[in-house]
Amino acid sequence: MNDNFHVLITGAAGMIGQKLIARLAREPRIGGKPIERVTLVDIDEPAAPKGAPFKVNTRTGDLSLPGEAMAAVADSPQMIFHLAGVVSGEAETDFEKGYRVNIDGTRFLFDAIRQREYKPRVVFTSSAAVYGGPFDGPVSDDFHLTPHSSYGAAKVIGEQLLADYSRRGFFDGVGIRLPAITVRPGKPNKAASGFFSSIIREPLAGQNAMLPVDDKTLHSHASPRAAIGYLLHAATLDTENLDLRPNLMMPAVACTIAEQIEALRKVAGDKAVARISRVRDTLVERIVAGWPHEFEAKRALALGFVPDKDFDEIVAIHVEDELSGEVAA
Repeated sequence: MNDNFHVLITGAAGMIGQKLIARLAREPRIGGKPIERVTLVDIDEPAAPKGAPFKVNTRTGDLSLPGEAMAAVADSPQMIFHLAGVVSGEAETDFEKGYRVNIDGTRFLFDAIRQREYKPRVVFTSSAAVYGGPFDGPVSDDFHLTPHSSYGAAKVIGEQLLADYSRRGFFDGVGIRLPAITVRPGKPNKAASGFFSSIIREPLAGQNAMLPVDDKTLHSHASPRAAIGYLLHAATLDTENLDLRPNLMMPAVACTIAEQIEALRKVAGDKAVARISRVRDTLVERIVAGWPHEFEAKRALALGFVPDKDFDEIVAIHVEDELSGEVAA
């Protein structure tokens, strides 16, 4: 990398993209080197942080359309965070859109980098949805990739492209498989995992929430703060240590829905818990049942990725970062 470098974030209007650019604005260095410029790309115009100590360019565009990916990398950004994608629930209900955005958009971006003939670091956000059952205990790093959703299938394809383009020397790639990001701020999205956040977020804000699965459902989570930490650690990781296996499952906090609710109760009491209604959703149940629920993540831990301590900490992070320390009565 040059002493001053250019960062590209795709999917920058999304929650993770906005969290990442906000973090970079507060800490404008990656790997000890100053950021000179950041380009934000999404189908909706991303918001640029106020007072950022570097130049920020925003661009609207769909990477799956001809020419958009080439335009995004026209200035040869040395650091690329590829976050753009259609989330799980929408990818399942709109097959064509999910494959177009999640597969074609990724391939077009990777090809645009290849055609520029330079070698940036590319951090690709994959998902735990790449795994599919049957499961027998925590998923190991060598577990087979047999996704049970169109979203997961697209992420597997993206991972294989990342590995092959990295092997060929077109770029220096790291893929991070994210667990459910909880608690997501803002409004619900179309992710099948969205209820994991809504059953915490809405009650803390004094609003009602719906729970579509059983309280005994076990799942793994990372806070938005931890997810940004994963991205930034991946940005500076020595890829020689990856042994041509650049895709890593991130560590996560495993707990049941009942344990999530107890963490909510500790912070906001029985009144908040009473705002959760049980409303079964068979599509969500089917998608979630096909996901793994617990991970060993030994490779990522050995490489220095740092998870949240427990779900209590995840709730506390949401209260601190999104609610200024205040919860609804």
